[in-house]
Amino acid sequence: MKKIPHTFTIVFFLILFAALLTWIIPGGEFVRETISVTNADGSVSEREVVRGDSFRYVDSQPQTWQVFSSLFSGFCDKADIIIFILMVGGAFWILNNSHAIDIGVMAFLRRVQRLNRYKLFNKIGVENIIITLIMILFSLFGAVFGMSEETIAFVVIFVPLAISMGYDSIVGVCMCYMAAHVGFAGAMLNPFTIGIAQGIAGLPIFSGLEYRFFCWLILTAIGIAFVLFYANKVKKHPEKSPVYKLDSYWRERSMQQSAGEVDYQTPRVAWIVYAALGIVMVFCSVKYPFTTIAIGNGSSSICLIPVFTALYLVTGFFALRKSVHFFILDILVFTICFLVVGVLGYDWYVMEISALFLAMGLLSGIADKQSADDLAKLFLAGCKDILSAALVVGLASGIIFILRDGKVIDTILYGLTCSLAKAGEITSMGAMYAFQTLLNVIMPSGSAKAALTMPIMAQFADLTNMSRQAVVLAFQFGDGFTNMITPTSGVLIGCLGIARIPYATWLKWVWKFILFLIIVGFLLILPTLFFNFPGF
Repeated sequence: MKKIPHTFTIVFFLILFAALLTWIIPGGEFVRETISVTNADGSVSEREVVRGDSFRYVDSQPQTWQVFSSLFSGFCDKADIIIFILMVGGAFWILNNSHAIDIGVMAFLRRVQRLNRYKLFNKIGVENIIITLIMILFSLFGAVFGMSEETIAFVVIFVPLAISMGYDSIVGVCMCYMAAHVGFAGAMLNPFTIGIAQGIAGLPIFSGLEYRFFCWLILTAIGIAFVLFYANKVKKHPEKSPVYKLDSYWRERSMQQSAGEVDYQTPRVAWIVYAALGIVMVFCSVKYPFTTIAIGNGSSSICLIPVFTALYLVTGFFALRKSVHFFILDILVFTICFLVVGVLGYDWYVMEISALFLAMGLLSGIADKQSADDLAKLFLAGCKDILSAALVVGLASGIIFILRDGKVIDTILYGLTCSLAKAGEITSMGAMYAFQTLLNVIMPSGSAKAALTMPIMAQFADLTNMSRQAVVLAFQFGDGFTNMITPTSGVLIGCLGIARIPYATWLKWVWKFILFLIIVGFLLILPTLFFNFPGF
């Protein structure tokens, strides 16, 4: 197989290609104006839009040495998003170091398996229940905070589990990796795709939540049904599995998990963290007793912060009595809860969200008895792990600067508008969706694609009278589905490597399912062109 270029290499050659276009394509400009937009909660915000009838040709500005200065401009322009990605990456690295998520998942499995004593669950099949619940859990992780790289660590847990239940390694990979990426594609609150794309498109962050939740339900249900159908087929005829011979490694491997490897204890400092965080939350409850949440065209005031504070004080106490790991999971759960409250009720953006995740990471590390030096090292390790994703955002933004400074971005936009607008909204949206899907095969970074395509696609939506939210949805689906087949995805290759599944075997098995998801994705985009959903 030919070696696939590094993402940085691809982006840099795209910058060179963009510079070449400034020598070929004539210069042109649209007139842009700022308009006032009334949001769902009644507030008014300003948005820059393109006047569709204002295009005119201007003198070209061919780009030469600007190829290098565009990188600096791109980093400066996307500095907030780059810092946001680094802070979130560092925070989750600290949390993952405690192995709280691993322990929580295993405890979840043990509890579910107890259902075998009941006839109803025994008839349904407790294995089917386990697969369904795990996939829902990981799909939620993918939809809420963009779980992706973290799934690599779970493959070594779920592949042996799947083998022990009479399935194969493919089922084990699907339980965590595929579930997380189906959720990633149908994301509701994923800060790495939805948050960034909507921010660049000039939309309220995480707006359109209601329809995205519906899409997530549909896609998750399809993913679970597909895996259950395949799992039951393999259980009846194990030899029909495409990895039956390869799974001999897992069948011969001992399935015993040493309980002594996990130190279930609660250090004193964890109680201090619990008390300190409780005091802060009580203070916030007094200061913000009611939160106004806008959903669709309506809004309501709810005492969310006091309710979450009370729940934290109760659940945190019992979690600490069991183990610090469950307390850290409790912190994660309430971090997600306050993320939703902050975004929907207080207009939080990347600064506030990154601060929230940073606090989560630090509190988790302190509760786990990590020293200040250890926290710093773990945070830096997390930043290093996600650095390439952060840097490629700045690099991709450099492409836009080349096209913009070369006065050709509007000419390209005008050409796309003239060619696609005549074909109608459905064909235009299908073309954008296909473009995002194909681009993801060579550039699996959602953050990079958002920085590269959203500035153009958002303005294209204005010119063709389509919703910017629908364009973000097309980006979201186009970015998510092909992640599960592209060989440029380090996460996919890593998961398959741990599971000992050859890439060619995986591709042959999964391509029909991915094609079906792509078709379903397009069908889910179409209603946004004809109906006024909240936030669209």
